[in-house]
Amino acid sequence: VQLQASGGGVVQAGGSLRLSCAASESFFSKNNAGWYRQVRGNHRTLVASIFSDGTTNYVDSVKGRFTLSRENANTIHLQMNSLRPEDTGVYYCQAVHMGSLVSGQGTLVTVSS
Repeated sequence: VQLQASGGGVVQAGGSLRLSCAASESFFSKNNAGWYRQVRGNHRTLVASIFSDGTTNYVDSVKGRFTLSRENANTIHLQMNSLRPEDTGVYYCQAVHMGSLVSGQGTLVTVSS
């Protein structure tokens, strides 16, 4: 399976963006996935995750602002509202599939103050 993230951009603080992750095959109804953020020079950190049953989890810093949802078996979205400069980074859609990490190219989110 391949994952492709899209939807990043430049937005002012307080603005919104919606990221999308498209799988090359039916995937998200059977596998868990997450959105990770990487800031230059640092490791990727988990921002939000969605499980095959649709349950979602968020890190405290984005709770109430970000919403992760599943559109269908091939696509998930991360709605990001009330964006802050500290949300800036490259966002990756990642999953573990058959014991291997799957991660496509990230999408850059830049939030200006």
